[in-house]
Amino acid sequence: MIRRIAIAVIMLSLTPAAALPKDQPRPDTFVDVTTIAPGILIEARYATAHNFVGHVIDGYERPICYLTKPAAAALAQVVADLETRGLTLKVYDCYRPERAVAHFARWAQNLGDTKMKAEFYPHVDKSTLFRDGYIASRSGHSRGSTTDLTLARRSDGQPLDMGTPFDFFSPHSWPSDRSVSAEAQANRALLAQAMRKRGFYPYDKEWWHFTLRHEPYPQTYFDFVVR
Repeated sequence: MIRRIAIAVIMLSLTPAAALPKDQPRPDTFVDVTTIAPGILIEARYATAHNFVGHVIDGYERPICYLTKPAAAALAQVVADLETRGLTLKVYDCYRPERAVAHFARWAQNLGDTKMKAEFYPHVDKSTLFRDGYIASRSGHSRGSTTDLTLARRSDGQPLDMGTPFDFFSPHSWPSDRSVSAEAQANRALLAQAMRKRGFYPYDKEWWHFTLRHEPYPQTYFDFVVR
């Protein structure tokens, strides 16, 4: 989801136009997940206004989930595994351009913009987002093998109860949190089990966040536009 955003990135972000890097082509090692994972659902939040910022995020021109080919293939296996349970995956974010991470930084500096607070961070002061790690220096999503997702029913696409919404800034979103219902805990465990089986590992602060363990670009951060 959101990992630490460095001070250098923050300073560059003070002038939005200057901060946007020159467009990069999408590498042929990235693929649209829907082309190889029939039945997967995409709800690309950052290509819409339904996110913690409240409008479309820089770098998202279309609601597409791009991942590296190994990550996409592994995710397709998860979808196939879940089919016998009548479930599928609903994906909220995949590859994330670096310019989107810089956009989050600019938003976090604007302490007067709290229009989405009630839905996404009702119990967190916006001034503490960097300190508390909700906004971070660089996002693993920009390496192309990290995804944010949930379980959903195949019949109607309805997400299962996970105790908190996606991108909810709170310790209640930690996979280990026991204040959520038993049903939500079981659903979180099922999601983590399904993802681990196919080579993804979880993040201990976000139940929805998973990264391919043997990602092909562990040190490379991309900035091509999602289009």
